Amino acid sequence: MKLGRVFHFDAAHHLMDARQKQCEELHGHTYRVEVVVDGPVQDNGMVMDFADLKKLAKEVLAELDHKDLNKKFDNPTAEHICRWIYNQLQSGLEPFDTVSLVSVRLWEGEGKWVEAA
Repeated sequence: MKLGRVFHFDAAHHLMDARQKQCEELHGHTYRVEVVVDGPVQDNGMVMDFADLKKLAKEVLAELDHKDLNKKFDNPTAEHICRWIYNQLQSGLEPFDTVSLVSVRLWEGEGKWVEAA
């Protein structure tokens, strides 16, 4: 069964060689992160406790929240940020041996998203 949660963080960045020149200037976004995991329903009636997923995601996103993403990524595109979040969450889920990460969808503001699966 799939289980998901939504999180938000704010960060600034500027892109290299963007088609839209204004994106090469420092600017910020409120990012929305949708995390989906999958696993069997356990004896306690849950795939995973929502609180455990929240704790893990908050730890990962704390490294990005209110930061200049150019200090963490060479070129902080939504694609690179999303892949990094996916990899961090996947590593963090290792103790939850019955749960696997299905996808991470990263919204950069309204109407624009990328997904790692």
